[in-house]
Amino acid sequence: MGNKGELVLESLRTTYRKNIWSKFIKGIKDFNLIEDGDKIAVGVSGGKDSLLLCKLFQELKKDRSKNFEVAFISMNPGFGSMDMEQFKKNLEELDIPCEIFDANVWEVAFREDPDSPCFLCAKMRRGVLYNKVEELGYNKLALGHHFDDVVETAMINMFYAGTVKTMIPKVSSTSGKMAVIRPLVYIKEKDIISYTQKNKIEAMSCGCPIESGKVDSKRKEIKKLLAELEKTNSNVKQSIFNSLKNINIDYVMGYTKGNKDKGEM
Repeated sequence: MGNKGELVLESLRTTYRKNIWSKFIKGIKDFNLIEDGDKIAVGVSGGKDSLLLCKLFQELKKDRSKNFEVAFISMNPGFGSMDMEQFKKNLEELDIPCEIFDANVWEVAFREDPDSPCFLCAKMRRGVLYNKVEELGYNKLALGHHFDDVVETAMINMFYAGTVKTMIPKVSSTSGKMAVIRPLVYIKEKDIISYTQKNKIEAMSCGCPIESGKVDSKRKEIKKLLAELEKTNSNVKQSIFNSLKNINIDYVMGYTKGNKDKGEM
């Protein structure tokens, strides 16, 4: 019997072939996420999504259908010692070679905006990670955002920001020096949770006082709302996801034919 890292890889091709592996490959093909010659850095947070993404890339690397390089990199924004110990234990057990670098993102975000640090924290984390990846010479950064993240982000923007937008599978960084890719775009969170539990992976807790539930976040509110809607319509998330690809521009206010400049319907 192989070690845990090998067994976890095997389950991607067997038990979770349909709901995880096939959807991972489909996302890559549909959005041309990986090209020959790519140098890809996988952003590893230590949570269930990024750990799965690491194993998927390790399995894909065996395939040799694409000529690309991949490395795993993690930013420590200020995790506690217990969280870091669990993170490093997971990396070792799962055979994931990962470079970890420190950044005092949480300290700065909570000092500058103690009541609502999330926006500044997210902005800083992106900036620090992007700069590091570019500095190391990678042309793509793979992140572990999944199907549910796409749906929830769309809802958050509509409900709280008054705009229709979400995470997209491939986008250029602000500097234009690299692309951010999201290969888990078709993979549902429930399947990631099942995979994590089945393989007895003890993913690191977030460690952030907001995301760990000490303070309610808008994303948690949206999760609860979607869970309620699913009780009467099990396909509601898929419908929202599909709508983000099927926008009828003729029926968007301000952009209808003949009234584009007037903003009339």
